[in-house]
Amino acid sequence: MGRLPERDTRAGATDRRFKWRPSNATIALIFILVFTIGPYLAFTKHVPFTGHGYTLNATFSNGVNISTNSPVRIAGVDVGKVIEVGRDGDNTEVTFTVDGAGRPIHDDAFATIRPRIFLEGNFFVELDPGSPSAGELDSGATIPVSHTSTAVQLDEILTALQSPVRADLSSALEAFGSALNTPPTAAQDATQLPEVQGKTGAEGLNGALLYGGPAGRYSAQVTNALLGTEAGDLSRLVAGAGRTFAALARREEDLQGLIVNFDTFTGALAAQSSNLSATIRELGPTLRIGRKSLVSLNASLPPLRAWAIEFRPAVAELPALIAAAKPWIKQANPLLSGREGGGVARLLQESAPGLSGAAQAGKANTIPQSNRLSLCTSRVFVPTGNQTIEDRFSTGPSYKEFFYFLANFAGVTQNFDGNGPYLRVQPGGGGTLGKLENPSGNLSTDKQDWAHIATAPEGLQPQLGGRPPKKPEVRCSTQPVPDVNGPLGQVGPAQMTAVSSP
Repeated sequence: MGRLPERDTRAGATDRRFKWRPSNATIALIFILVFTIGPYLAFTKHVPFTGHGYTLNATFSNGVNISTNSPVRIAGVDVGKVIEVGRDGDNTEVTFTVDGAGRPIHDDAFATIRPRIFLEGNFFVELDPGSPSAGELDSGATIPVSHTSTAVQLDEILTALQSPVRADLSSALEAFGSALNTPPTAAQDATQLPEVQGKTGAEGLNGALLYGGPAGRYSAQVTNALLGTEAGDLSRLVAGAGRTFAALARREEDLQGLIVNFDTFTGALAAQSSNLSATIRELGPTLRIGRKSLVSLNASLPPLRAWAIEFRPAVAELPALIAAAKPWIKQANPLLSGREGGGVARLLQESAPGLSGAAQAGKANTIPQSNRLSLCTSRVFVPTGNQTIEDRFSTGPSYKEFFYFLANFAGVTQNFDGNGPYLRVQPGGGGTLGKLENPSGNLSTDKQDWAHIATAPEGLQPQLGGRPPKKPEVRCSTQPVPDVNGPLGQVGPAQMTAVSSP
């Protein structure tokens, strides 16, 4: 009784409970199990003596440094890990898991060992799940070595690039660069297509890359089509090709005659190689234009169908229209008779030769001259008139100043007395005496002209230059646009100078 707790020995207590306490050895054993098995489970993430779920094997020609617990990734996302790495003859067999997020894995799946980033270290397995049209791999299946690859290591690259190899590679690269950048000679251009004549090899390759995208896409479509629509199509194609070649081998003489005839046929093609080459060159643009036409035709079919549907009521009304047109046709017959429409037709027939001659003469003379005048106007006159004379009196483009001049000229020639319209100018007057040299006497017979002016002239703008040479054999439209702000368009020295006395 002395060993029981005090609450169990109090007066009137009828129940005596027993409390079990584990021994120290049991507590130590539990502690060892928790701190041994717990980290193991946390590290391996797998309960011993149980399966790993969905697993696959992959055979690599070189396992590099892949190790257990290396991640398995699809499109950069972890979907499993490596659980075992072993030897399979001269190859390496890697066993890994794939969780539900990475499934399904198809029969044409592809596995690659790639290096991880610098901070991660080691390697990982990059898995391409394959095409959806292929069947799914069962758990435990093996991806063959033909569908695996490994990353090239730096030591392999350095081992391959020894001194002689590096020298040969340098020479090859220099020759390749010279071949790409050396302009072709005239003899080399003679055998090339017009599209690449005069271009270097690099320029020609750049032009070929324009067709690389569509060509690669079409090649992929052809390759995919060769696989067939069902499993075994390609193998049946190969077997059929084998039977075909066996039949050809049995008919050797007939095949020989076929080859002789084919040689004759190719010889005929070779004789027409220039024409065939020109035809093939035109085939590309023709196909492009034809494709555009087919696209346009395809786009026009739905509106055409809608038009046909909408035209049905008009077709239903067509008999009534024909019946209503009969009286008009009855009246049209006299209109087209010889005394009415026929007479007009005869008059037109008689005048047609003269009209045709006039049209031909206009085509040969009037129209070309009108075209040349239009070109001269659009290429020379109009650009000249659109220029602005940059001086203190500028009022805008030259063509506007021309019309301002006509308006001002009409204003200054208004009639104001009995002498009739004439140009009113201020002949002179002022406190300054000006002298104008006239050595040739073209303004008057005097060699010098004198006049009183209000102020001394600052200069002459535009300056007077010599007459340009006449070139009647050169078309006006090919002449350069004159620069109204050129050297002769600037302010030059004044022809009249101010003096104090004659």
